Order: sequence, then structure tokens, then C-alpha cells
Amino acid sequence: MDSWWSLGEGRGRFGDELALHEIACPFCLERGNFKLAFHAEKRKANSSKKLNFDTYECGNCKGYVMALWSASESGGIHNYELLPYPLQFERFPDHWPEHVGRFWLQAKRNVKDENWDAASVMARSALQSALREQGAAGKTLKQEIDDLGAKGLLPPIMKEWSDNIRDLGNDSAHPQPGQPAASPEEVRDVVRFLDFFLRYLYTLPHEIKQYRERDKRK
Repeated sequence: MDSWWSLGEGRGRFGDELALHEIACPFCLERGNFKLAFHAEKRKANSSKKLNFDTYECGNCKGYVMALWSASESGGIHNYELLPYPLQFERFPDHWPEHVGRFWLQAKRNVKDENWDAASVMARSALQSALREQGAAGKTLKQEIDDLGAKGLLPPIMKEWSDNIRDLGNDSAHPQPGQPAASPEEVRDVVRFLDFFLRYLYTLPHEIKQYRERDKRK
């Protein structure tokens, strides 16, 4: 995003009003239980576009969250940025398959808790679950990765990184005597790649679909 005026343009959530129901308190994690404590807005010159600067008080713990949000000029979608945001991972995007998101959540939580072996295994499980959801064929994860690579659904660089996730997960899932532990940096790297991988597989097509639907309404 090259300008804050781009917030809500082309990608975001459906609707012209802030999706408060999906926002979690950064302190107690209760979702959607807020009352407005402060509102200000800035309007773009010669346009209906406006940026909303809202501060909300949590009805449960009395903590605060600041939301910068805006609806698109053409209407129909909006997007927001939060500060502070929850440091715990308690939800995956609604447009991800549940079985994929479940393993991803466990990978992220285990990284936060520094359970490196568990994080690498869950990253591997999320990867394999996503590949199979995409129709990958094969008796092993390596064969499934190669299959989607051959079909063009995995670009070469993503196929290479998918193999890295597989290798790291295999080491933790099938340990050998005297095997060294995976380094925290290595585990963080593969889980971060998993983020990119799932965005490529699910979030990018979802955002393109939103853009096309918005374009049809013009």
C-alpha cells in the first residue's frame, strides 16, 4: 500500500461499515465487545473517500484498541488496521479451509511458545493438508509437492521451500538417535514461509475474487 488513501480499495472485508464483530481485544481476546470511545475522520479532497480514526473500549477488560479504517470509494468493501493487535494467534482467515487453518494455528502457537519440534511438525501438516485440498496426487508428501509443481500450481521457488518444510517436519516427526534439534531460526523461517504459501494459495485468489465482484458492481 503506497498511500493510506488506498486502505479499503481493491481488497478488504465486505460492507461499508467497520466489521467490529471480527475484531478481538488485544488484551483479553474477547471478540466484538466494544463501545466507541473516540472518533475522528479525514476526508480526501474532491472525493467521498474518508479515513476513520476510532478508539474502542473493550466491554470485558476495559482495554483499548485503535482502528484506522476506510470503505472503498465505490462502496461494498472496507479494510482496517489495528493498534495494538493480539499477540496470540486464535483465528485463521475465514476463506482458508478449516483443516488447513487448524494446523497453521498450532504451528504459530508453538513458535510463540518455543516448541520448535511441534511447530515444524504442524507446519508440515498444514502444508500437506493444503496440497491435498488442491488435488495433489502421490503416496508421499514429496510426490504431492512434485505433482503440483509439475502441474504449474507451485512456482519453482515455492516448490523448493515446500521441500524445506517437508524436510524439517520429517526430522521432527521421525527422529533418529543423536539427531540435533532444529534451530529456532530455521523453524521461524519455515513457518513464515508457510504464511506466504497459504496467502498465495488462498488469500490472493480471495482478494482477486473480491476485486472482480466489486468491479462488476460499478
